[in-house]
Amino acid sequence: MTPRVADTGYWIEPQILSAAECDALTASLFEDSASRGRAGTRHLMSNPPVSAVAHDPRLSGLAADVLGSSGVAFRATLFQKSEQANWLIAWHQDTALPLTSRFQKDGWGSWSVKAGVIYAHAPAWALARVVALRLHLDESDADNGPLRVIPGSHLGGVLTDEAVLECARSRAPFECLSPRGGVIAMKPLLIHSSSKACSMRSRRVLHIEYCDSLELRSGIRLAIA
Repeated sequence: MTPRVADTGYWIEPQILSAAECDALTASLFEDSASRGRAGTRHLMSNPPVSAVAHDPRLSGLAADVLGSSGVAFRATLFQKSEQANWLIAWHQDTALPLTSRFQKDGWGSWSVKAGVIYAHAPAWALARVVALRLHLDESDADNGPLRVIPGSHLGGVLTDEAVLECARSRAPFECLSPRGGVIAMKPLLIHSSSKACSMRSRRVLHIEYCDSLELRSGIRLAIA
């Protein structure tokens, strides 16, 4: 893993896609507005333009740089913060992974099904093999509810809710600002949050996750979602 992400748990690449590429991707994603949720949409890897950008060498190369090997895109989610859907997310870690089947193994639990996809909360060894690339379709500034992170907090493993809050209270957060077309790479165990926007400008982010392999261990395989 590149030292810049290994140490901090995140990295900002300020210019990956052009404005024209952001326009085209946004138009595709919002062409059928009836299928979009107000705050976002899950399971977009089957969307051809999303799949294309996920496999674009500019993004897949960045994922490979972080993972230390070629990255496989397995999940894509659209987050939309706007006047109609102005939400906040409390401090947390991302610990749930989409899987092809259920199994009984230590460290995996809290099984659920979301939009037809099986999920379980994963142990630290599995989450360490994942990186998320947050592609900003709009500028993310201090006024439209940007991502906030606790640098280095991913090194503490999977934490309880109480430990997450204690870490957030005791350590200084960092606001991850990005121009349109920029990408924020982050590790799933990095403690992060997002406040409500105090401006009316949209903040749309395509959150694409990569792993070094879909086959995590024998009998444990990530689903494409």
